Amino acid sequence: MLLLILQPLKMKLLHILTFTTSILISLTTISQNVKDSTITKTSYGIRIGADILKPLVSVLENNGSSFEIIGDFRVYKNFYSAVELGFQEKTTNEDYLNFSTKGSYIKVGGNYNLYENWKGMHNEIYIGVRYAYSTFSQTLHNYTPNVKGTYFIPITIEDGQEFTNLNAQWIELIFGLKVETLKNLYLGGSISFNNMISTKEPTNFKNLQVPGFNKVNLNSAGVGFNYSISYHIPIFKGIN
Repeated sequence: MLLLILQPLKMKLLHILTFTTSILISLTTISQNVKDSTITKTSYGIRIGADILKPLVSVLENNGSSFEIIGDFRVYKNFYSAVELGFQEKTTNEDYLNFSTKGSYIKVGGNYNLYENWKGMHNEIYIGVRYAYSTFSQTLHNYTPNVKGTYFIPITIEDGQEFTNLNAQWIELIFGLKVETLKNLYLGGSISFNNMISTKEPTNFKNLQVPGFNKVNLNSAGVGFNYSISYHIPIFKGIN
């Protein structure tokens, strides 16, 4: 008799337990889905490209050749390691001398992205720092002594002397941007403010032009510009 009374109660408790369990499972699933939807995964990989401004300027000015290969890698969230490798051969014609500079350079450092992207965007407005080193040679083609204010007639002296095994090292502060125009394809531009640390100069001739540094001013400062196109090669995805 007791079993007949307890049997309906047992069934009712079993139904309540099953219903409660199903609600808890549903709530857990919904919570997990909400959590997953708020997690943004970002692609990490190598971005490789080239500066398209330098060869264009060389062609337009018809004074040599120049190219630069750029690359960066996203280390963590808004931090990127960066490197640039380049070569430059340029003939410079000043008021009193004509000379050529030829050499290569490397720049290493990093960028910090200041831009807060919307979900799915990968653009950058960044500030960066570089350490740069260049090895090069200078060839003095000719020079004209400055005789203004005297009775002497200025005469151009042909020289042709080459100075080899020269080097320079400097630091750069960079401001730039990179915009993803197509999937994984970026266009970018930057301006760099350079400050010379040290330079090996030939006797009686100053390094007025250094590959990668560009024109060296009297205060050992310089300015550089970059307009690049690059492609991002995804390697893995991480949580942003």
